[in-house]
Amino acid sequence: MKSTATQLGAAQIKRTFSWVDVIVLLGVFGLLWTILHFGRGMVIQFDENQSPAISTDIRSIPYYAGRTVLRMWLAFVFSLLFTFSVGYAAAKSRAARAVILPALDILQSVPVLGFLSITVTGFMALFPGSLLGVECASIFAIFTGQVWNMAFGFYHSLVTIPKDLQEAATNFRLSLWQRFGTLEVPSSMHSLIWNSMMSFGGGWFFVAQSEAITVLNKNIKLPGLGSFMATAVENGDNTAAVWAIVAMLVVIIASDQLIWRPLLAWADKFKIELVESGDAPKSWLYTFLRRVYIFEWIDEKISGPLSDASIRLKKALARLEIIPAHSRGAAGRWVSRLLFGMLALWVVYQMIVGVMAAAHAVYDHVSWHQFLRLCFLGLLTMGRVATMTILATLVWTPIGVWIASKPNVARFAQPFAQIAASFPVNMTFPFVVGFLVAAHISINWGSIVLIAMGTQWYILFNVIAGAMAIPNDLKEAATTYGLHGWSLWRTLILPAIFPFWVTGACTAAGGAWNASIVAELATWGHTTLKAEGLGAYIAEVTQKGDTPMIICSIAVMCIFVVITNKLLWRRLYEHAEKRFHLD
Repeated sequence: MKSTATQLGAAQIKRTFSWVDVIVLLGVFGLLWTILHFGRGMVIQFDENQSPAISTDIRSIPYYAGRTVLRMWLAFVFSLLFTFSVGYAAAKSRAARAVILPALDILQSVPVLGFLSITVTGFMALFPGSLLGVECASIFAIFTGQVWNMAFGFYHSLVTIPKDLQEAATNFRLSLWQRFGTLEVPSSMHSLIWNSMMSFGGGWFFVAQSEAITVLNKNIKLPGLGSFMATAVENGDNTAAVWAIVAMLVVIIASDQLIWRPLLAWADKFKIELVESGDAPKSWLYTFLRRVYIFEWIDEKISGPLSDASIRLKKALARLEIIPAHSRGAAGRWVSRLLFGMLALWVVYQMIVGVMAAAHAVYDHVSWHQFLRLCFLGLLTMGRVATMTILATLVWTPIGVWIASKPNVARFAQPFAQIAASFPVNMTFPFVVGFLVAAHISINWGSIVLIAMGTQWYILFNVIAGAMAIPNDLKEAATTYGLHGWSLWRTLILPAIFPFWVTGACTAAGGAWNASIVAELATWGHTTLKAEGLGAYIAEVTQKGDTPMIICSIAVMCIFVVITNKLLWRRLYEHAEKRFHLD
């Protein structure tokens, strides 16, 4: 990480409590009260035959927005836990990688509607008579829209950590936990934050589908901004749609100022460089929080003593040697292997049961003609996905590098990019549908634009993260050697951002398959435009509750994505791991 010169000793100013600490404590308690207030509505009684009506009165928007934000942050917390555990396992174990990466390929290709079709009934059965079951299904759907990009990004950050830092951690004999907290998470911080921002935007993209659930002949709407938007779309209510957009913009800008910008300013100290940039990211909230004393007091008076007591207790127990150290280690390894084996057997058993149930549902219900038709529709959608990926790469790669090289520009461009990435594509339907009809443009081509509006930002955000992670000393070396133009791009910029671009392009392509379900079947009021493609077909059969065709169409989409990842993206990942380390 960044290294600073040893400073001459100076008298340290004694810090104490101030009005800043009072404001922070009030903010913390206010946040806890807000969580309890909006969370209380998640556990009320619920009858699926009498789903509560969603009002389009603008006075209900603040409450709906609060419910949606709570769902999204709960989903993000689970996404972060999944990212750390699964991404770490894939990076550290070759055997786990052989299972995890193909599984992630398959899972990211399953549409949000596919997850809802599978999980909504199960969660409702898990919490009978309570709205919590539907809430869990909605949170899980948002989770599936966030997690894959974060998991891939964290995995790739771990496998591209410079070897000299890994050797230093080994020489200092850091434990697994110390290595994780001291080296691996800090090294991946820039990529993790930018991918988290993009993933959070991905949650907004599918928030309408996750809150207004129309699957398996069920029409359930949860109180939230997404269901408010869906109701406005169904009614063709332009006024309600505009107010929903305004509310969404307010939430996104607040998230940028209160969460993401302070995190970027804090994470700047984790850049791997010897020469510090003179124009680091800034945040008014981060500057304000650095004046807080309460956290330092808790660490000094509570956390520190508890940690020291825990270390002394461990040393005392170790001196007793009731069980020899090597026996404890062997027992721990065998217990962990036994638990992992039992978990693996349970997962395999559930997969076999699921595959058998799916095969039973499809058998004698889907003909070969229908299957070939699905493959043809998959080829059409794949053409749109490929076109979107190529065009987005050509457009956003130079723009992303330019934004990252201009911190003053990045401060203004970041919230705009996040707003664009978070903008639900169905809110553009009144403009897109009207334009396509007026211009006599086929939805078969117009759907490419709709797909790009939801997924091109994965490429932009990853390119920005990669360009911002370029060490300042390498930039100065390039300037010293007089590199500019294409020589600078070929020698420094493209090799530095290539691993990040692979992650962004892979997740953008996977997200594009998911987005095709929304983009290929555009509806506004009584006007519906349908493109020929697998996404539109999945949307139709999901609304009808045609289980055999839902299973078969989602399986075809998974096959297309897995083959593409195996033949293209996995090879690019391996090339990036071998060629583009910062060593």
